[in-house]
Amino acid sequence: MQNSISEKEQFEKIPTILYPDADAACTILATEIRELIEARDAEGKKSILGLATGSTPTRLYRELIRLHREGLSFANVITFNLDEYYGLEPDHPESYSRFMREQLFDHINIPKANTHVPDGLVGRHEVFEYCQKYEQKIEDVGGLDLQILGIGRTGHIGFNEPGSSRDSLTRLVNLDALTRRDAARDFLGVENVPRYAITMGVGTILKARKVVLMAWGEGKAEVVASAIQEPPVDSLPASFLQGHPNVRFLVDNSASNALTRVRHPWLVGSVNWNPRNIRKAVTWLSGKVGKPILKLVDEDYSEQGLAELLTEHGPAYELNILVFNDTQHTLTGWPGGKPHSDDTHRPERANPHPKRALIFSPEPQDDLLGLGGTLHRLIDQGHEVTVAYLTSGNLAVPDADAIKATELILDAAEVAGDTETGETRFAHKVQDQLRNKEQFSLDTPEIRRLKGMIRRGEARAACLQCGLPIERIRFLDLPFYEKGRYRQFMPTDDDESVVATLLNVIQPHQVYLTGNLADPSSVQALGFKIVESALNKAKASPWFSDCFLWLYRSADREWNIHELDMSVPLSPDELANKVKGIYQHQTQRNQTPMAGQGGEVWKLAEAADREIACKFDALGLAEYEAIEGFQRHQ
Repeated sequence: MQNSISEKEQFEKIPTILYPDADAACTILATEIRELIEARDAEGKKSILGLATGSTPTRLYRELIRLHREGLSFANVITFNLDEYYGLEPDHPESYSRFMREQLFDHINIPKANTHVPDGLVGRHEVFEYCQKYEQKIEDVGGLDLQILGIGRTGHIGFNEPGSSRDSLTRLVNLDALTRRDAARDFLGVENVPRYAITMGVGTILKARKVVLMAWGEGKAEVVASAIQEPPVDSLPASFLQGHPNVRFLVDNSASNALTRVRHPWLVGSVNWNPRNIRKAVTWLSGKVGKPILKLVDEDYSEQGLAELLTEHGPAYELNILVFNDTQHTLTGWPGGKPHSDDTHRPERANPHPKRALIFSPEPQDDLLGLGGTLHRLIDQGHEVTVAYLTSGNLAVPDADAIKATELILDAAEVAGDTETGETRFAHKVQDQLRNKEQFSLDTPEIRRLKGMIRRGEARAACLQCGLPIERIRFLDLPFYEKGRYRQFMPTDDDESVVATLLNVIQPHQVYLTGNLADPSSVQALGFKIVESALNKAKASPWFSDCFLWLYRSADREWNIHELDMSVPLSPDELANKVKGIYQHQTQRNQTPMAGQGGEVWKLAEAADREIACKFDALGLAEYEAIEGFQRHQ
């Protein structure tokens, strides 16, 4: 029997629990796993766990390791992993066998014989029989007590891509193009991502006595909502979980954003009609009925489930005026504040002028994608702008670009007639390391240093395109990134210290940052947490009370109109200049996860800015070429 649901959950076909963040959810789930293990131990039985890989469960595994250090034994636990890339050796840096050892197995007392990860090297003619035996091993130990899942952006669970049937069992599968693009950074390019994988089937997963799916970050919001609220279909394998008698989803606030109870709460019950919710409802209504805000009438509200809002804050005419004015007041061509003017209804203060603006970019290019036009505006209007790159971004540079850079160094030395320099020796050393580098092996410190230099050069060129002098650029090279790799970053106090030092030097009146809604394991989310922590500790500083914090977004995920506190229109020339700036990041044209979703990354950024302008136009406000949006962070 599924758990009973509340009025607000009436459209949800799977019990779903919302948590403030992934850590809170993982703490609860780890405790549940501990109780299962202890109960089975008391019965003299083994605990049978189905485990997932990828970025989603890493926090859960860290919590299980912590519980083990406090005394939890895994000696009587048997595990079966969902999947493995086909063709990868167990020690390959991106194999799931290695992932499980590094993330969990090497840190707990589970017997090696009790762990099972599909073999990615089994011969092609033996795969079918191997998969049958994998199924039989699960049945021989009594079946899975608990299956842990993540969810991919295609809706896959395990590697059950769209088209997988409800009854599918362990098998070899073709990986979806989007799944491969999402893994591109781990493999240093989509061309290196395996095309096949061995995965448990949907039917295998549904045999587990209990299933828990975890989802973090706004990038999972749409697929999570579809899996929970839409009818089960082959094109969305996670939706088949609706038929399981003991399943639940654990999602953080960001991943819940597309659920009806979050996105459209007025459709499932009473609402606290604060200013943000009023604006959210009215702008939604405008789009729903296809009318500008000022043309909405009482019947529109009543017929679309907003009778309560109309009753409490109507009539429609007054609501329309209120929301139209609130939305209009977010628009400003002066993101740093307009000096010597009435700032009563402006998002930024007129004074002081000029302001010190500090823009944090998690990786090079994030800044241009999210606020390239605003950056140019701030500079043109006389503000003291500093761009701080939290990380070097060297992990996203393909080897081919590094080789090209070494050739350039050597050619320049030959032209100068001085081929025996420190620079040429460094270039030769990197060339040798690249030639002898095994496929997919980790970069040496020298290779990473060169790749970081490449990203620095691109960042400088991009900032110059936007009018920012090179001396106003800061490359922080935070240690968590330089010492780590994707999915295995571990920030420390040293990272926060670097950011705190810069804040105290700049003492900004404005801080721009991003990553608050990203997957918690991403560079963007980790960077946000580091900056936020440093800012929280700076609250006692005199400058902090006069500092506004502005959130910006990546190009693949724009704000909804009701979320905006500042909207900066861009002219055609300003938009074109932004695109030219993004274009300077040449190594990222095919490496950014957004690339491939219908166009190059600069085209996606351009389209996103145009889209938000179209939304304003549809509401009946002024028509602009493009708009960059920001939310005030309290």
